Amino acid sequence: MPTVPSGRSGRPSYDSDQIRRTARSFGTDAARYDRTRPRYPQALVDRLAAAARPAPSVLDVGCGTGIVARQFRAAGCHVLGVDVDPRMAELARRDGTEVEVAAFETWDAAGRTFDAVVSGQTWHWLDPEAAAAASARALRPGGRLAAFWNVPTMPPELVRALVAVYQRVAPDSPFALGERAEDAYDEILTRAEDGIRATGAFGAPQRWRDDWKHTYTRDAWLDQMRTHGALTLLAPEHVAEVLAEVGAAIDALGGTFAMPYTTVTVTAVRTG
Repeated sequence: MPTVPSGRSGRPSYDSDQIRRTARSFGTDAARYDRTRPRYPQALVDRLAAAARPAPSVLDVGCGTGIVARQFRAAGCHVLGVDVDPRMAELARRDGTEVEVAAFETWDAAGRTFDAVVSGQTWHWLDPEAAAAASARALRPGGRLAAFWNVPTMPPELVRALVAVYQRVAPDSPFALGERAEDAYDEILTRAEDGIRATGAFGAPQRWRDDWKHTYTRDAWLDQMRTHGALTLLAPEHVAEVLAEVGAAIDALGGTFAMPYTTVTVTAVRTG
């Protein structure tokens, strides 16, 4: 699997209050979140699940509606989810995922240990050092921590539309500055690596990458956009303005577009 280089972008981080508000906003429409958010590459799931055959135990941190948990369960894993939002947890349970509602940093594993701790599109909402320490307590020696994110590369036409509208409705947003997704995520990845190193409980963290692509219709992309953290706390009239601008840009592309994704994983092995 290819790796990606480490580095620091120098962008300022959101304050902790904003992080908490945004993280808790996704449960306001949990069904839309579950329906529209992209899944993760099967090759990544299989690689992590293969670490402890025949039936690895997996702890899914920030499991949300169970998107990651379902993929690992389908790969033959026993999965326990932890999420801070009872609305998201309730939807995950409907599909058979066992979920405990708690803030992961202070969650009590009650003596249980796991072969892998995974986290999809969630680790940046946590305190990276406290979350890594909680993972170390929950992992068996030789177990693997893997936090991963789907990083999109939007067509230039959509980027221009987003920059223009966010400069009007939310000038403090990274979108208003035209920041590339890769740059924004580099800060997140670096913080995750630093948190892992600070525990002294893991080997050197690595970055993996899996590249893939998905084609969106106008309606499908706008539906997913309503679940993005940049929109969930905006006033309804500003949300409508953002969606109208982006929808017009997609119409100009013919009503559909291909979105390249890179799923980037920060991973490390628990030492003895």
